[in-house]
Amino acid sequence: MKITIVGGGPGGLYFSILMKRQDPSHEITVYERNPAGSTYGWGVTYWAGLLDKLRAGDPPSAEAIAAASVTWTEGVAIVRDERTVHRGDAGFGIGRRRMLGLLADRARELGVRIAYEHTVTGPDAPELAGADLVVAADGVNSVLREAHADRFGAQVTAGRNPYVWLGTTKVFDSFSFAFKETEHGWIWCYAYGFSGERSTCVVECAPGTWKGLGLDRTNEADSLRLLEKLFADLLDGEPLIGREQADGAAPAQWLTFRTLTNRTWHHGNVVLLGDAAHTTHYSIGAGTTLALEDALALAAALRDPVRDPDRPLDAALGAYGRRRRSELLPAQSAAHYSAQWYENLPRYMRLEPARMFALLGQRHSPLLPHVPPQLYYHLDRAAGRLEPLRRLKRRLGPYLARAAHRR
Repeated sequence: MKITIVGGGPGGLYFSILMKRQDPSHEITVYERNPAGSTYGWGVTYWAGLLDKLRAGDPPSAEAIAAASVTWTEGVAIVRDERTVHRGDAGFGIGRRRMLGLLADRARELGVRIAYEHTVTGPDAPELAGADLVVAADGVNSVLREAHADRFGAQVTAGRNPYVWLGTTKVFDSFSFAFKETEHGWIWCYAYGFSGERSTCVVECAPGTWKGLGLDRTNEADSLRLLEKLFADLLDGEPLIGREQADGAAPAQWLTFRTLTNRTWHHGNVVLLGDAAHTTHYSIGAGTTLALEDALALAAALRDPVRDPDRPLDAALGAYGRRRRSELLPAQSAAHYSAQWYENLPRYMRLEPARMFALLGQRHSPLLPHVPPQLYYHLDRAAGRLEPLRRLKRRLGPYLARAAHRR
């Protein structure tokens, strides 16, 4: 096949690798609008289960990613000025730029053509002419999806809290949180390492806190200085870093998260992948993992297509979309409740820090919003010892998740 991939993020690049491994005769081109080595964000997170899947898909790229990653097994929370530590499963961080470089190198090694600084303007662009398959991996603002928005049935739900994505020279060896109470309300930070030199920091707060602290009107340089003071104990005096090549006098790049879903994932020979198809709130750290899993599922569908002699590609793309929409439901539910937990943060801050941190780890639960936090904490501890309570949680959780989805 002649395959054109629009978007050179992790999902698009990894899909090109998988398809070249399946059949080296595929003619594959990746078009990326940004220069090589240019990317948004800082580091990405993933868990051990993803590495197992990547090793099955392409062992060389999986090993390269594993070797370039840092790991942690602890979570640390600073609540006001009290530090709490919880041990958990191993997590991994890698610089987004590093991951993209490794995947691009592997793709080129297999014969994929990558064209940087090359914008595809829409479905009638000359770059798409003659393609048997067009993969829209061009992000949440996908021009290919928006050109047929009615066919894909995209729905976007805006989040409430403003957030900003930053870096720091402080190297964290654990996944760290800091919650600071100000006269205008709570502001908090998630931080994790992704290399031996830098870490990612995501700062979030309620709209009233954002405006009360003046973060809605200060430039980037002043915003960074204010946040450095607020999170001084987390950063150990290290600076925060904003956008590269940004003018410090320009406004800071605060955003509100947009949750995207699509009714169907393909139209004709165009298929959605990654953030063009779906987004999940950043607080569960699953965006890159889900895009890579999309790539694995799409490659599998094309390798073993549903038997339909009249429309083999359409059948394969349809099977891919149905499979991934089903598989995504748990992650989308977890992301919904995680975002809701942070949007209702004051509800949990009356607990002592250790208990608050325990419920932070339970923030994906559909039960938690409906049970007083102190009671939930005791029930959850009891559920770990009593099988009837575990069964009750398993039965009620999906029921409440479905009810929330219908609302």
